[in-house]
Amino acid sequence: MSSDKQPPSGGGASVSIGSVSGGAFAFGDHGTAESTSTTVMVDRDHGNLLTAVRDLRRELPEGDEVAAQLDEIEGEITRTGSSGRGLLVRLRDRLAENAPATATAAAVTAVVQAVAQILG
Repeated sequence: MSSDKQPPSGGGASVSIGSVSGGAFAFGDHGTAESTSTTVMVDRDHGNLLTAVRDLRRELPEGDEVAAQLDEIEGEITRTGSSGRGLLVRLRDRLAENAPATATAAAVTAVVQAVAQILG
């Protein structure tokens, strides 16, 4: 038996990757790979708001107007670490005028209190 290793059938190298998350790979003589990571810092008040928003959002059906505002706030906080004052004021006013019927009072109250903490 020869000690020379033979390449896999087909005459070349092969690579099989089932799944990649959060990384980059490069293969071949001139292969390059880049991976960029971004960390967003969220202060305690926005963290509390994010938790309250997610809790309330779980109680609302798709297509609900308040649910869309909650999704927007969640996206903004997770991207930037904070939320715009105008968006928070609109949400606060909407919840004060007419809380969604499908939501519990505790979930609505938690969001309103978290918004008040940020707005001052």
